[in-house]
Amino acid sequence: MSTQMLLTVMAFGVAAVAGVRGLWSPCGLSMVSALNPMAERGRGNRYWLTAGWYLLGAVAGGALLGAGCAALATGVSAFAPGLTGRALLATAAALVCWLSDGPVSGWRLPTHPRQVNERWIGRYRRWIYAGGFGVQIGTGFATYVMSAAVYLTVALAALTGDARLAFAAGIVFGTVRGLGVLCGRSVRTPERLRAVLGRIDARGELSLSACVGTEVAVAALAAWRLGGPVVGAAVGAALIAVTVAGPAHRPWKSDTVV
Repeated sequence: MSTQMLLTVMAFGVAAVAGVRGLWSPCGLSMVSALNPMAERGRGNRYWLTAGWYLLGAVAGGALLGAGCAALATGVSAFAPGLTGRALLATAAALVCWLSDGPVSGWRLPTHPRQVNERWIGRYRRWIYAGGFGVQIGTGFATYVMSAAVYLTVALAALTGDARLAFAAGIVFGTVRGLGVLCGRSVRTPERLRAVLGRIDARGELSLSACVGTEVAVAALAAWRLGGPVVGAAVGAALIAVTVAGPAHRPWKSDTVV
């Protein structure tokens, strides 16, 4: 696999993982609570149409993110660092993001603790509030940033040096994050809503661990591209060992619940 292809695959994979992790943000959980069949029936709306507007908005938000990534990728292409240089930068970016999400340092990249304004629901038409929420969620940075994998998505997309691929990575992120609203598709009673939110919350630590594991995989693969399989395996093993040996409790876990 060429370095270009490897960067592309990693960008798309990290975008998907980061999009899934967004479900555990206060906004993600709020969307499950506010945009479900029970809530929309009370407003006289059909849930699936509301969810469709939300997903469409999330895709549009992903397109905005992708446009920014495409601009960065164009800059990378113009600057023309060699493929070895791109692999080195990808390794460094993955390590920084691992430090942010992992249990060792206690340091984090900016999280932007902002939620969407749920008062829109009572003020505006369905296509505005659902689509508007989706756009904000889909951009990745307009509300809570729940994982450094969002930053890594941008870095890897830019390092592809291909504006079209970078744009597509943004679309992947926005689409996956928007699909999180479907977790509430079975909510027709308050009891069911509590059960759904409880199941989501119970998997919050697992979702963060998936992000950390993805960042380790990116660092190992990029290091493998730089120095061969032995170097890649050594980097991956070292990061896994440090992660596993780290403290079990993560001081920021409370950020993942409403």
